[in-house]
Amino acid sequence: MVNIKNFLLGKPLKSSEIAHEKLSRVWGLPIMASDAVSSVAYAGEEILIVLVPAVVAIGLQKQDAYRYVLGVTLPIILLLLILIFSYSQIIDHYPDGGGAYIVSKENLGKVPSLLAAASLIVDYILTVAVSISSASAAIVSAFPSMMNFKVELSLLFVLLITLGNLRGLRESSKMFGLPTYIFIFSMLVMIVTGFIRFFTGSLHPIDYNIAAQQAVAQKDAMVGLGITVLLRAFSQGCSALTGVEAVSNAVPNFKNPSQKTAKHVLYMLGAVIVLIFGGTTLLGMQLKVLPANGLTVTSQIASAVFGNSFMFYVIQIFTAFILILAANTAYNGLPLLLYILAHDGYVPRQFSHRGTKLSFSNGIMLISVIACILIVAARSDVHNLIPVYSIGVFVSFTLSQVGMVKKWRKIKGKGWHYKMLINAVGAAATFVGLMVAFIFKFTEGAWLLAIAIPALILIMVYVKRHYSYVGKQLQLKNFYPYYQCSAERKTQCIVLVQTINKSLLKSINYANSISDNVTVLHVCRHPEHAEELRRQWESLKIPIKLEVVLTPYQDIIKPFDEYIWERENNLKHGENLSVIIVKFVSEHWYDAILHNQTTYFLERILSKHKNVSSVILPFHYSPDVQHTPEHVETTHLSDDNTNRS
Repeated sequence: MVNIKNFLLGKPLKSSEIAHEKLSRVWGLPIMASDAVSSVAYAGEEILIVLVPAVVAIGLQKQDAYRYVLGVTLPIILLLLILIFSYSQIIDHYPDGGGAYIVSKENLGKVPSLLAAASLIVDYILTVAVSISSASAAIVSAFPSMMNFKVELSLLFVLLITLGNLRGLRESSKMFGLPTYIFIFSMLVMIVTGFIRFFTGSLHPIDYNIAAQQAVAQKDAMVGLGITVLLRAFSQGCSALTGVEAVSNAVPNFKNPSQKTAKHVLYMLGAVIVLIFGGTTLLGMQLKVLPANGLTVTSQIASAVFGNSFMFYVIQIFTAFILILAANTAYNGLPLLLYILAHDGYVPRQFSHRGTKLSFSNGIMLISVIACILIVAARSDVHNLIPVYSIGVFVSFTLSQVGMVKKWRKIKGKGWHYKMLINAVGAAATFVGLMVAFIFKFTEGAWLLAIAIPALILIMVYVKRHYSYVGKQLQLKNFYPYYQCSAERKTQCIVLVQTINKSLLKSINYANSISDNVTVLHVCRHPEHAEELRRQWESLKIPIKLEVVLTPYQDIIKPFDEYIWERENNLKHGENLSVIIVKFVSEHWYDAILHNQTTYFLERILSKHKNVSSVILPFHYSPDVQHTPEHVETTHLSDDNTNRS
């Protein structure tokens, strides 16, 4: 299994190599831009889908729709610039990442921060499901014989992206970065070529079948062109903004100086969106392009500019690629958000652990599993998923803007009035977009978010309360092993320790009752934690040997196994070795997912040893212990150390 894992993911990396896994500007842009860049590929079409039928339905010519396109596009670009400014300020003030969650937590309080976190979790997972389903649809439309394998194709894409991200940031950036750059470059070539041809008089508007146009008009005859239509078009076009928040969520993933690198990537991302979204919109206006069945607006523009040439197929192929890779933004943003939430105690501690390739592998696997479930449930049909897409990111946009308004009022500083005004305008605009999107999409499926997001918040509150309960019962004020060593025994005993608490006291007392040769073992990935544990151990004057095994890797199982092999090889005839492992036991079966995952792997390893036995020592705690606010600070160290295990 280890060989298979190494073959798929590559050799494990030392913890000290984390700096080499950070993203540079060159590779950070495609990794963080894939979602936003893929969105602009269809954002203009989403605007036209709303405007063109409305204009034709009230008796105007189709060309008249394009008088309103700029009126919708320019506010979106302005909002983008406001968001870029806002998130660059967030990067300055919150270098540890977290984006809207951290901003809301500091400035708006617990409930808004959890709302931001839950909304981002939903949006990131839907990004994967929608992007992958869109890519599969594009491929199936080119190869109709694969229609019956659309779901399987989507699941294969999820598997490939998951595998790429599990191999580490550096490898995934190079693997997924090149197609993104090719797409960006080919779109810019199309825009420049299109305008050159337009100004030289060789590019003309596209002609459409009038009967088909009238059919569209008849279908939407009841739609009036007013503020409601414009707001709906604005809301649809704001899909171009999804992915902007990913950079601020993932600041620690960038090379030092991480804040400066992240801000540069954010500015580059904004420039790419403005150029591609603005350029394709202007070209579409000149060509008078209309949405057509089976033909996207982008493909029609490419066909008009390049004809049936090589560049047309490059645009088509890499549009499909970028839709697949749009999911990659979520694989970088969500695991880091879960890492921050895990440190705050709102999600299981396992999400704070890095894998052997120094990526947050548990978060990556969570995205993959839930996205696959959504794809199967929706039969990989984008229309079944799109009603609930992008609403979550609007919630986070609004909360982050409101949070920054409150922050400027608190800290003031140079030019704070103008900065606060910009954020206030951004908050109002994103709130309007949120309301319009939610209202128009409510009956189509957005009502699910009114259930899913509160449910996620309740789960996070429960997890936080649970860890607080456990921390309170683990808290130890006086360390006193009451079992003393007695007659000589043939059993050697190892007690595993992460932090000094009640469960350790119980383990040592049990070990003293069965052995006169007890060793307390700590396998550590963090030298500073090991030093702190040594100081505590010496200050308590515990008459038992403490051994610390330091590992440069994130995996503690292998060094633990090597230590056990060494101890086993030194056993004398008739001697045996017992390893005491604490297992947390609660009245609620569902609490098991929050604890004991490491225990399972330790048991598996110990079962391979002939003269070693594992002793599972249950530590019972009651979920009914009352939580008090004063306890939060006193148990912080204990919670943090539990997290390290």
